[in-house]
Amino acid sequence: MTYRVLWPMMRWPEGREIELASMGGIGQAEFCNAFSEVTDEQWANCDAIVCAPDIPAEYRAKLEKCRIFVTPKVGFDNIDLEAWGKLGIPVCNVPDYGTQEVADHAMALLLSLMKGITFHTRELKQDPKGLWRPALNPFGKRLSACTFGVVGLGRIGTAATLRAKAFGMDCIVYDPYISNGSELALGIRRVHSLTDLFSQSDIVSLHAPLSAETEKLINAEVLAASKPGLVLINTARGPIIDLDALHDALKAGQVQAVGLDVLPEEPANPDHPLIRAWAANEEWIDHRLLITPHSAFFTPESVYDMRFKGGEVALTYLDEGRLQNVVNGAYLQDSV
Repeated sequence: MTYRVLWPMMRWPEGREIELASMGGIGQAEFCNAFSEVTDEQWANCDAIVCAPDIPAEYRAKLEKCRIFVTPKVGFDNIDLEAWGKLGIPVCNVPDYGTQEVADHAMALLLSLMKGITFHTRELKQDPKGLWRPALNPFGKRLSACTFGVVGLGRIGTAATLRAKAFGMDCIVYDPYISNGSELALGIRRVHSLTDLFSQSDIVSLHAPLSAETEKLINAEVLAASKPGLVLINTARGPIIDLDALHDALKAGQVQAVGLDVLPEEPANPDHPLIRAWAANEEWIDHRLLITPHSAFFTPESVYDMRFKGGEVALTYLDEGRLQNVVNGAYLQDSV
């Protein structure tokens, strides 16, 4: 039997070899560049859909045979899980394509700030001789004397914690959803409130998913509890941080330095006070904020995994009946 797997909005402009390879001889891959290009026949007869954005309701209504929807990425906050559940269709993500890359990026932002990498590079460009100041490191501390706090001990949070431990840091975690003893398996400590985590940590790295519960989780109250000299890293989702509160906390000195790979608005909103001050190199924020363009996940290897695993997850269910990484299980149960 050959299964029809539909990519209704291809994300990648180059060839389709990776997606075709994921079919393993039992799947027929069908590609379109926009939802409007998909025929009614394709909507009606596809066995699976692989797509990063959600499928609008007008097109979901045309599905007759579809048995699984795969979003080939970690985040699923932009997917109407309940709507798919009511159709009896499981939604699955691909959480294992960029785990190492994102954890590496969190450490890169941390190290760049705490070792003065970008600071010294920019200063030396202005005056290679006069600004040769090896003893100046604005946010430097011996890493093995630091406490590393992680918010969210999932795949990436665990990977980041292991990297921090390799540098000799004392690691603590806040995650109300991990089972008792999970922290003991990693040899770290657990706290039960964000304010405790922020008050004890020299560095805090965010690795939580975005949901109604985590939006603006890092707010003015939490930031006010920060240990003096705190370095904050976010490679998770931008809306987890209240950007207005972060601006105020940086300006007031409650937070010393920040590394962001994600923002509440992407691309960056140049009119936000924090982004405006950073772009203008205003004195109060100069060297205290690093921003990268949601690039933590990206390596050729991670892109291959993302593209291949999307089709693989779909076909594993269609051919073997084995679901992986279901994210709308509660709604599926309700629909039965």
